[in-house]
Amino acid sequence: MPKKLKTYQTSLGFYDQAIAAPSMKAALAAWGASSNLFHQGVAKETDDPDVVAATMAKPGVVLRRPVGSDGPFTESAELPTVLGEGEARPRRKSKGKSGSQKRPAKTARTASREIHDATARKAAAAFEKEERRREAARAKEEAARAKERARRDKAVAAAEAALDEARREHEAKAEAIEAERTALAARAEAEQERWDKQRKKLEEALRRARE
Repeated sequence: MPKKLKTYQTSLGFYDQAIAAPSMKAALAAWGASSNLFHQGVAKETDDPDVVAATMAKPGVVLRRPVGSDGPFTESAELPTVLGEGEARPRRKSKGKSGSQKRPAKTARTASREIHDATARKAAAAFEKEERRREAARAKEEAARAKERARRDKAVAAAEAALDEARREHEAKAEAIEAERTALAARAEAEQERWDKQRKKLEEALRRARE
């Protein structure tokens, strides 16, 4: 069974970010966080029904909205506008309003718990399907790299074998030529000795004929 997804939320830079993920670790990885934002108190699990619905519709996808805003989470969010002093004050809640503010939070938690199990299972299945797709893509890339390495190794081995064979052929021919050169040198030396003897005899005969 696919692992149930939860919705996690944090604020990084100019954006509030939310994601449906199976664990805090998966959420941190998707956010690209280098530290544990949950331990630092800047990330949390949320049960806001609007946020949960948005993330469950796109499991594993980081959704954003301008930091400090109450707008919907989307894949593409505009940069936040700079709030003036008058606009910032209403965010500070008075004690008189605290009671009324708690009721929507409670209603939100109740609405979140009422999200249909089929939707959660569908979101979890979509998340795992995306994970399997990424794993399959990585496996395919690794198989392609392994195939390319095997092809390259085979080509290198064939080239080395051809080079070794050509070297052996060259060395054999060079040895044969050297042997022929040695034999020719010996024949030339023998011919020179024969000629020297014959020349001496003929020169001696010529000298006697002139006397």
